[in-house]
Amino acid sequence: MIDPSLYAAFLVASVLLVLVPGPDMLMIVALGMRNGPIGGLMAAAGVAVGLGVHTVAAVCGLSAVFTHFPVVFQALKWAGALYLIYLAIGAFRDRGDWSEITPTEASKWQCFSRAVITNVLNPKVIIFNVAFLPQFVNSDLDTSVGAQLAILGVTLVVVDFMIDGPIGVAAGSMGRKLMASNKRVVRGLNITCGVVFSVLAGKLVFG
Repeated sequence: MIDPSLYAAFLVASVLLVLVPGPDMLMIVALGMRNGPIGGLMAAAGVAVGLGVHTVAAVCGLSAVFTHFPVVFQALKWAGALYLIYLAIGAFRDRGDWSEITPTEASKWQCFSRAVITNVLNPKVIIFNVAFLPQFVNSDLDTSVGAQLAILGVTLVVVDFMIDGPIGVAAGSMGRKLMASNKRVVRGLNITCGVVFSVLAGKLVFG
């Protein structure tokens, strides 16, 4: 179905790509620190789902829309930045003491949805997938290019979750321990998360 040598190279490249700290990992760590291990895991799942959406977009050739209609690219980019600013304001204003609160199902799914929305509203991920995935496609195979892109995309999603999932859990565990040891840490984590969201917004617009 797919060139074994190219697929092996893709696996190595995917692992290295996910391991390098980037906006997605920062988002997962920030949400994990504030919402505990399950929150971090759900954030990682949200990022993985977002990557799946971008893979579908790449397979369907939606990047061509950005080429012919630049306003769509700009609209998505600014929508993503505004959403991150909204999250930052919420974090800066939050003075809750999470060391005494057990995350609810709603807060866990909130982590998931925030990660999905933030990832999906980043059109640069679609552009990246369009540039990255085709490098590992062999057009001489009987399998269609679209099918090969889909296989590579699913692989990237799985690799991403297998790496970012434990990172989210670890960040959540660390956050809980810090909150339990000092109530001032709660406020510090809120401010830190607000700064992270603000930086991500700036990076999305100006990066």
